Amino acid sequence: MGLVQAAADLGILEYEKGLDNMGASQPMEKDRRYDVVIIGGGPAGLTAALYAGRARVRTVLLERGAPGGQLLNTEAIEDYPGFDHITGPELAQRMADQAVKFGVDLETARVTAIRQHGDKKVVETEDGEYLADFVILTAGGEPKKLGIPGEGEFQGRGVSQCAVCDGAFFKEEVVAVIGGGDAALEEGVFLTRYAKKVYIIHRREHFRAQAILVEAAHKNPKVELITNSIVTEIKGEDGQVKEITLKDLVSGQTRPLAVTGVFVFIGFQPNVQFFDHRDHVEHDPLGFLVTDSTMQTSLPGLYAAGDVRSQLTRQITTAVGDATTAAIDAVKKLEAKKHEPTPVPVDIYGPTRPDLVGS
Repeated sequence: MGLVQAAADLGILEYEKGLDNMGASQPMEKDRRYDVVIIGGGPAGLTAALYAGRARVRTVLLERGAPGGQLLNTEAIEDYPGFDHITGPELAQRMADQAVKFGVDLETARVTAIRQHGDKKVVETEDGEYLADFVILTAGGEPKKLGIPGEGEFQGRGVSQCAVCDGAFFKEEVVAVIGGGDAALEEGVFLTRYAKKVYIIHRREHFRAQAILVEAAHKNPKVELITNSIVTEIKGEDGQVKEITLKDLVSGQTRPLAVTGVFVFIGFQPNVQFFDHRDHVEHDPLGFLVTDSTMQTSLPGLYAAGDVRSQLTRQITTAVGDATTAAIDAVKKLEAKKHEPTPVPVDIYGPTRPDLVGS
C-alpha cells in the first residue's frame, strides 16, 4: 500500500476537499484577517497551530497540499517520544486533528510572497491575500534529488535523506551514501553504527567535505569510498531496495552494487523564496533563516521554525520544539500589543478649549 493511499485511508487527503475555501468565486465573502498566519503544514506548522489555537488567537495554517509535509513520505517513525512505532501519515493525521480541535483554520493555498504593510504582514497566495499581525514560517525545504529511475519509487522503502531517522532500520545490512560534502561523510560514518558495510559514492575524485571527516571515513573499516562514480538507477523487489547501478565516469562502464539502503545527501533547499527584495531577512550561507532564541527572524513579527531555520539538526522533535517557542512568543507579543494604551493625541498648538486657557 503506497503512502498516498495510506494517507487517504487515514482521511488526511480529505483536508484538501472543502478546506480550500479561498476560491475566486468568493473573494469578498471571506475575512482573511488573522492574528497569526502559519505557512507550511508539516510537524512544525501543525505544532504552531496547536499552540496558537489553544491560546484562542485567530489562526490559519496555509499548506499547498495535504497536512503533514515530509511525514507523508515517511513509512515508519521510531524516534518520536511516546511512540515505539508510528507511520508518518498517522502522526500527521493526529497532529492535524488536534490543531483543528482548537479552532485553527486549515486551508489549501500556495503562498507566493510575504511582505510588510505598516505594522502588519501580508501573505500573498495564488488565490488572494491574508493579513496578519504575526507570521510563522514552517515551510520546510526539499532535499535535492538525484533524478534517477527508482528514486521516487523507493522513497521511504530504502531511499532516505536522514541517517539519524532511518539508520536503525538497516542493522547488519549494506547501504550506500551518495554525496561528497560534510553531510554525506558525517552521515556515512554514523551509519556504521548499524550497517555492516557503507559505500560512500562521490562523482568527483576528491571530496568537498572537511579533511578530518574524509580521514575518519578512510579509517573506518566498515566504510568504502567510491569516487568518480554516479548512481544511475535504483532497483528493488517487493517494494524494497535491492541494488543500485554505478557508472564510472572515467571508464564509462556500469556495474551493479547490491545494497538495501540508499541515503542521498547532495543538498537541501529551504523554502524561503517568499520575501520582497526590500525586506532583507537574515540567513546563513546555505539560505536557512537565522533566528533569535524565540525563533523570531531579523524581520520583526516573522518567525521561522523547523527545517527552514538555521540549526544543528533537522528532526521532527526539533521542529515541534521550534514551533512551540515561536507560537508562544507570538501569542505573548500579540496580547501585549492588544493591551497597549491608546496614545493620546497631542495638540502641538497648545490648549484651545476656553476652560483650559490659563490653567
